[in-house]
Amino acid sequence: MFPLMFAVLYFVVILPSQRQRKAQQQMQNSLKAGDEVATTGGIVGSVVSLADATVVIRVKPDNVKLQVARTAVATLINAESK
Repeated sequence: MFPLMFAVLYFVVILPSQRQRKAQQQMQNSLKAGDEVATTGGIVGSVVSLADATVVIRVKPDNVKLQVARTAVATLINAESK
């Protein structure tokens, strides 16, 4: 009975969580200048430059540049097609 419960827990909770974490990390690693992103704090802006662990984001309307951790980028809103 215990192995069956562990198997159900693995397929319902652990596996989807691992997939989501992997997709989030892949998105953060594939960021490029010009991408429109939203941070975990709710800031929306365009990526200006990238470093190893940080991202510089331009926030409108005053074009303020913010430097945030790459892991703070939550979603990719819109990738500019070039």
